[in-house]
Amino acid sequence: MSWFESLVLGLVQGLTEFLPVSSSAHLRLTAAFSGWKDPGAAFTAITQIGTETAVLIYFRKDIGRIISSWFRSLFDRTMRHDHEAQMGWLVIVGSIPIGVLGVTLKDQIEGPFRDLRVTATMLIVVGLVIGIADRMAARDETGGRHRAPKQRKTLENLGVKDGLIFGLCQACALIPGVSRSGATISGGLFMGYRREAAARYSFLLAIPAVLASGAFEVKDSLGEGHVDWPPTLFATVIAFASGYAVIAWFMKWISNKSFMPFVWYRIALGIVIIALVGAGALSPHAAESAG
Repeated sequence: MSWFESLVLGLVQGLTEFLPVSSSAHLRLTAAFSGWKDPGAAFTAITQIGTETAVLIYFRKDIGRIISSWFRSLFDRTMRHDHEAQMGWLVIVGSIPIGVLGVTLKDQIEGPFRDLRVTATMLIVVGLVIGIADRMAARDETGGRHRAPKQRKTLENLGVKDGLIFGLCQACALIPGVSRSGATISGGLFMGYRREAAARYSFLLAIPAVLASGAFEVKDSLGEGHVDWPPTLFATVIAFASGYAVIAWFMKWISNKSFMPFVWYRIALGIVIIALVGAGALSPHAAESAG
């Protein structure tokens, strides 16, 4: 991998990780459209450490309160009803599905799931799902001619059942084209949560899964030597810087804006990919992963 490739792919990772458009799909597509080798699942997992570091810094106060309260609740029974302590347990519970499926489906994630036809299909299908969830949330927030606005749930209402459902939605993002934030936020909207609440929990929920996945790939790569480390680390730093800027922008956007621009983008991109693959202008299969 060249330094220019790592710069571009790092920017793509940072700019798309937190938007409901699928960062893994865009890394795969950027390489395909540029005629580069597929950066591979290992590159994606390692550069996501950069974007998750941005989450750790952006939400550092929330994370600090959650960790502190969770540890205190282990020894102080009176703390077990504290919302911040419960959030610690709910992040752990919500991380179980992606942990189990990530290990179980590792070969599929690194192989068949990276087929561009699968990616395109997921871009379109999940785009439609996000659109429906967004419309439902907007209807509740604005009401209508014959009904009053409906109060949506906040993270204070989050319980084990909803935490697991969020986790299952996040696990769907193991397939390129789904989008971690798109799946979890739309899942939250379907369950009746406010946009900001769904997004905040989505970002917090991603921390254990992404850091664990990145650490796992680092361990494997150190042993097998199939990662070109200098460009990959450079891309990780770029992903951190661009990712932090996107989080700040996106958290302001979702407070009063619709997800529909992302929905139309996903659908259009999926259609273009299907057309190019169908015409033979783009191979659906990944070139040999960059090493």
